[in-house]
Amino acid sequence: MQKSMILTGAAALVLLTGCEKAEAPAPAETTTTEVPVETVPDETAPDDSATASHRFASWAGKWTGVEGMYVTITTAEPGKYKLEMQSDLDTKGSYDGEDSEHGIKFKRGSEELSLRRGSGDETGLKYLAGKKDCLIVKPGEGYCRD
Repeated sequence: MQKSMILTGAAALVLLTGCEKAEAPAPAETTTTEVPVETVPDETAPDDSATASHRFASWAGKWTGVEGMYVTITTAEPGKYKLEMQSDLDTKGSYDGEDSEHGIKFKRGSEELSLRRGSGDETGLKYLAGKKDCLIVKPGEGYCRD
C-alpha cells in the first residue's frame, strides 16, 4: 500500500509539472499617427502692436506728483518711452526711457534713474500718502494716478 501511494504521488507530480501556465501571445505591433494641432489666434484680443513690445505700456499717460510735479509717459519704438517730466520746481525736461527689469530706466542730467511701481506711502510724500497706483523715482519723488 505504501508503494501505491508513492507511485500515485509521483504520477500526480509528473502530471502537475506538465501543466504549466501558458504565456499569452505578445500583442501585435501597433503604429500611431500624430495629427498636427492647429491653433487659431484669438480674434477678440486687440492687436495693438504699438504697446505689444513695451513691458510697461500700461503706465502710459499722465501721473501727478506734489506741487505741480508730473510725469507723462508715452510709448515710442519697441522697449522705448518718452518721459515729459516736471521733477521739481526748477527742473522740467524730456527724457528717453527704456524697459528695465523693474521699471523704466532713464537718465536725468548725470543721474541714472528708474521709474518703478510703488504706493503713495512709499514715496515719503504726505500729499501722496494712501494712494495705491504710483510710480517712484527715488525717496521724495513720486507720481500717482487718482
